[in-house]
Amino acid sequence: MDHFDWKQLFNPEFYILLEVGGIKIGLYVVLFIVFAETGLLAGFFLPGDSLLFLCGIYSELLMRDFSTGSDFVNVTLLAFMVAVMGIIGNMFGYWFGKKSGSYLYKREDSLFFKKKYLYQSKEFFDKYGSRAVVFARFLPIVRTFAPVIAGIVEMDRKKFMFYNILGSVLWSVTMIFAGHYLYELFKVQFNIDLKHYIEYIVIGIVLVTTVPVIMKFVRKRK
Repeated sequence: MDHFDWKQLFNPEFYILLEVGGIKIGLYVVLFIVFAETGLLAGFFLPGDSLLFLCGIYSELLMRDFSTGSDFVNVTLLAFMVAVMGIIGNMFGYWFGKKSGSYLYKREDSLFFKKKYLYQSKEFFDKYGSRAVVFARFLPIVRTFAPVIAGIVEMDRKKFMFYNILGSVLWSVTMIFAGHYLYELFKVQFNIDLKHYIEYIVIGIVLVTTVPVIMKFVRKRK
């Protein structure tokens, strides 16, 4: 990497291919990002869904140091690692919400914290109840604050953990397996290497996951 461009921070591929001293650390960076999206309130701007989809495409590279010799097992192991970090991140968010109580509603906006996202997540949680912990996994921004809201409203811990595990597993398996096997399908059947169209894939996933949230917000403003 010849020079750093801050715009790369919004490109999921940047994290996957990241090297330090010639050592590829993409897997560890990915796992941290998955944790940060829900475990740290600053994680709402990180590329969650598109990152996992690309992890499926680059699974062979990411699992190079943990390869089992089986493609399916490697992808499954990668999805398991991601799911575990998602579960831990949600647990941290839940704990923080339970301890902080109403503090977040009084906190001033900052670069890494926007109170409006907290209110939007609260509305989402009120609408879907416990299931919001699962649904939120597939929605940018909302997934960052949903476990915090669950902690603030003191959702039953066992019920939270059930939906936390369910949502994290569904999210990681769906996105990673989709990326991996769609990549294989296009390469074998159509001789198209999706790695050459990463930018379009990222834009497409961002639109699919964020447009519903934006439309809902616009309708509420009218």
